This record gives sequence, structure tokens and C-alpha cells, in this order.
Amino acid sequence: MTLVSVTQSVNLVALLPALIVAGTALLVLVADLFWAPAQRWLSVPLSLAGVVVALVSAFALARATPRATFCLSPGACSYVEDRFAVAFQVIVLASTVVVLLLGRHELADSRLPAGEYHFLLLASVVGALTMASSRDLLSLLVSLEVVSLPAFVLVGLRRDDARSAEAALKFFLISVIATAVTLMGMSLVYGVTGSLQLDQVATALSDPATRQPVTSAAIVLTLAGFAFKVSAVPFHAWVPDTYQGAPVPVAAFLSVVSKTAGFAGLVLLLMVGFRPYADVWGPVLAVLAVLTMTAGNLVALRQRHAVRLLAWSSVAQAGYILVPLGVAASGYGRTNALGAAESALLVYLAIYAAMNLGAFACVIAVGRRSPGQLLGDYRGLASRQPLLAVVLAFFLAALAGLPPAVAGLFAKLTVFRAVIDGHLPWLAAVMAVNTVIALYYYATWAFALFGPTTLEPAAARTVPSFVTGAIAVTATVTVVLSVYPEWVLRAADLATRAH
Repeated sequence: MTLVSVTQSVNLVALLPALIVAGTALLVLVADLFWAPAQRWLSVPLSLAGVVVALVSAFALARATPRATFCLSPGACSYVEDRFAVAFQVIVLASTVVVLLLGRHELADSRLPAGEYHFLLLASVVGALTMASSRDLLSLLVSLEVVSLPAFVLVGLRRDDARSAEAALKFFLISVIATAVTLMGMSLVYGVTGSLQLDQVATALSDPATRQPVTSAAIVLTLAGFAFKVSAVPFHAWVPDTYQGAPVPVAAFLSVVSKTAGFAGLVLLLMVGFRPYADVWGPVLAVLAVLTMTAGNLVALRQRHAVRLLAWSSVAQAGYILVPLGVAASGYGRTNALGAAESALLVYLAIYAAMNLGAFACVIAVGRRSPGQLLGDYRGLASRQPLLAVVLAFFLAALAGLPPAVAGLFAKLTVFRAVIDGHLPWLAAVMAVNTVIALYYYATWAFALFGPTTLEPAAARTVPSFVTGAIAVTATVTVVLSVYPEWVLRAADLATRAH
């Protein structure tokens, strides 16, 4: 009888970004037990320091040879730290820095437990980091749950707020359904292919004998949990209530960091594991993209609450980001076409992270005076806080893809180019119509900022320094991307080429 070794090689350097963030999460939680109430704000700089160190380590790994760990054999590794993984991790970590800045005064105003808040936030970030490097179905599923479970608690962390508890419950229930469907799909994939490794799954699916209806069903079912994470239709119903009920920094976290993790998992599943079935999942993703962007934009037209509008806007933005994946099927067999689709997705995610977090930061700043967050509260903001009004209008212009914030326009153009290269003019037409719809509600909000005010100027409050820092960081990044977008495109090309 031949014995099969189950000893795995472990490379701790490959795990460095995730290990640093996980260690910081534990350190913050333990330190909070010994800090006096007046010292608990120290969890913010401690968390920031850990995330910044992890970000530096990710950049260092991007310049090194790709590293793999948890390998049973040279070709069967469950965790790979290459430039593709690092690209997603950089977006996640940089976005987390902004979210931590936004949360400083929310903790004081809402009396949230600082230690638990930062521990849960960083624990979810660990899942997002490992998602980008996972190379087998089980690791992807575990990473998905590590992202989601702390997020449920974060949403409901305001224990005395019934709306927050309701939001967390909706978030949890829809997540459970999506995860159950995904687990069923992964079980079927394993039954058909006999492997959990994405590379080996792709090899098995290349066999014509696997061309069966059950295989197609397994692939579609597996996508459900990741569709939930990126808030794609029909797994989007949790988004508006959850964003409105959660602390606004948590809503910002879900809209960018959690979404980025979901897209990382989707890309790995589709482009690595399920690549031979691109003709099956490609049309499904194209239809999902159309439904998601259309539903998000149409419902956003009716919103009168700032956070709910941004929630539906994030659903629509997810539809735009899904478009390159829907187009990728038309380029199956052509490595350049698949790489272009991945590159367009990465570029859009990076730009979306900066401009969306900036919009949320401005909403938090305005919310200190108008906690109701009604769009009517923003009318005449320029007469009370002119600089804040200009910056918020800039971010709204970026989300709409309008000058002078042409970073958003550049993001949409990269997706349009992928659609044209994929010879899907109908998808380009639908996206163009949705862009015009989105322009209406973004422009309406922006114009209201400079209209007549119904509030007393004396009601304005000073924007906290940490929120000001978050606005400055996101505005600077968005301006740089508007002036010189080539660098993010080159970085995306390098990442997808390595992948």
C-alpha cells in the first residue's frame, strides 16, 4: 500500500500581510482590556500602525518572487502571494486606513466599544487579504466567512439601536442563504472534478466528459456567495437597510473592502478554476451585470437619504465592475483578452475605492450637524461649509464620470474598452444608458449643495481632524488618478500578467 504524504510546506513570508493584521487585531483587543476609558482612543493609532506596516509588507512582496504556501506538491498550493493577490491586498489595506480614520469620532459619538470595533474590523480585513491569495475552493469559502462573520457584528454593534439590530439580522440571513447555495455548488464541483485546487479543477473541467448539466449548475451555484458579497442582483436586498442601520464607517467598509474581497474571489473562481466553462458563466455574469447596474441606478433615483443613495449607487457600481467578467467569455482562449478583462476590473476597483470612500467621508462630516442624513440637509451646504461642499461635489462628479474628476470617467472607459474588444455592443449600450441615469441623481445632489439653504449657518460644526484627514487622502488620490491615471493601469497590467 502506498502512503500519501499530507505534510504541507509553510512559507510564513507569503502570509506576512495577513499575519500582521491578525496580530494587530489581537493586540488591540488585549490592550483594550488594560486601557482606562480615556485611553481607549489609542486603539485607532495602534490599528493604523498595523495596517500601514501590512501595506508596506504587501508592496515589498510585490517586488519579490511569487511565494506559495500550504503546498502538498509543487503544483498544488492553497495560498499564493503573487502580484495579482498583492494588487487586491493593496486596495483592501489602503481602504482600511481610510475607514479607520473615519471611525475615530464615530466611536466617541456613538459610544461604540473601541477594542471590539477595531478587532472585528481587522479580523474582517484578514479574510479579505487571504481571499486574494486563496487557490482552492475550501480556502475561498473560509476566507468568505472570515470577511462576513465579523461584519455581521460590526453592523449591529450599536446595541441600543433597534434599526442597527434589524440591519445586522437582514445581513446575516441573506448571507446564510447565499453561503449555503455556494457550499452546495462547491460540493458538486468537487464531486465532478475530484479536487478542491483551482488549477486541478480547471484541468478536470477541460475534459469533454465533464460537459454535463450538473457541472454547469454547480458552477452557477458556487457563484452565489460571491454575488452576495459584491451585492449583485438578486443577492443585493440587504444593502440599503444594512448601510443605513450600520455606523457610517462600517457602511463605507462594506461598500469597498468587503466588495473588493468578493471580486477577488470571483476573479479567482472564474479565471482560474472555471475558465474552461467561460461559455457558461460568461453570459450569466453579463446578465447579472445588466440587472445589477440597472436596479441600482433606477432605485437610487427615488432615494432621499444620503447613505441609502450611496448604498444603491454601490450596487450600480458593482454592476459596472461585473461587466469585464461578463465580457471575458468572448475572449476565452485568448490570454490577452482575459488579461484585459481582469485589468479593467482592477482599475475600476482601485478608482472606485478612492472616490466612494471620499463620498462617505463627506457624508460623515455633514452628519455631525445633520444626523438624519436626509438629502434636504445638504441643500445650501456651500453657504455653511464651502470647502466641504466643493469636495463632496468633486466626489459625486467622479462617481458620475464627469470633469474635473475624470478618474471615474477613465474607470468607465477601461470597462467600455473591454466590452468593445469583447464584441458585445449591446452590453456597451446598456452601460451607457445606465451611466446617463446615474448622472441625474449624482448631479441633482451636487447642484443642491450650491442652492439656497434652509438651515442656519450657525448650526454648522467643525469637521473632526481624523475625518478631515480621510477626506484629504481620498481627494488627493482621486485628483492624482484624474491627472495621471496611467500608473494604475500599468500596475493592473503587471498584476494580471503575473496572474
